[in-house]
Amino acid sequence: MRTTWLFVLLTLSLLSYCKSSAAREMPENKEQLLEADLKQCQQEQQELGNQRTVLENQNKELEDKVADLNKQIAYLKEHNTATLKHLESMSVISSSQADSIRKSLDSLGAKDAYIQNIQDFMARKDAMNMNLVLNLKGALGNEQAEEIEIKVDKGVVFIDLSDKLLFRSGSHELTAGAKTILGKVARVLKEQPGMEIMIEGHTDNVPYSAGVLRDNWDLSVKRSTAIVRLLQNSYGLSPARLIAAGRGEYKPIASNDDAAGRASNRRTRITILPELDQFFQLLEPKSQ
Repeated sequence: MRTTWLFVLLTLSLLSYCKSSAAREMPENKEQLLEADLKQCQQEQQELGNQRTVLENQNKELEDKVADLNKQIAYLKEHNTATLKHLESMSVISSSQADSIRKSLDSLGAKDAYIQNIQDFMARKDAMNMNLVLNLKGALGNEQAEEIEIKVDKGVVFIDLSDKLLFRSGSHELTAGAKTILGKVARVLKEQPGMEIMIEGHTDNVPYSAGVLRDNWDLSVKRSTAIVRLLQNSYGLSPARLIAAGRGEYKPIASNDDAAGRASNRRTRITILPELDQFFQLLEPKSQ
């Protein structure tokens, strides 16, 4: 009897210990998850900080160039005006010749304003791009972070989405998860009415063999138009802002010789562009 009671007590003690151990492990696991999230946020913050530094340096270089040009123009205006007056007083040049030279000097001032307008436009565009990246990353959070890349390259914002987030293998039908992710992107893009949005479908070089479509060209285009229709019909983006494009297998970002490379090449790229008409209007010199 004593042995039985001893066995029961030992069993209860062991169960109590296991429960307390499990209770201790749960907070530790939660703490590890929080530390991982914090580390990822810090990495993203560092990346954004680096991008901001690059943009600030580029803007500073442009400001320095404009300032230098302004100094040169001011010097030329001052020096040439004095020279003109001196030449006129000596009757070395005629009044009509002096007027012609003055017009040339005035055109230098117009070019200075033209350069300043371009620099202001580029600075505004860089600030808008940085704000757009921050909003997109805030909307998407850490969801499937390894399958989504948001970056700025040469003044343009890109969103690269792995195909497994959006489509089943060989299909151009969007999954339910894809609609959730694209909905978050659409809500941010809707707040940027001055931007055009190009959807590019990309595949690997494995021949398409499902039989419904002809080849990877068809598959890439069908996937991009599926996304465009979702953005238009479900989230209200203006179709005038949307561009559907398919690149097939012909714009790889990795080697197709291994599975990892092919997985990287199977992607959808969303390119967010400023309206080019505004930029071209800026480049056109105003008639005098």
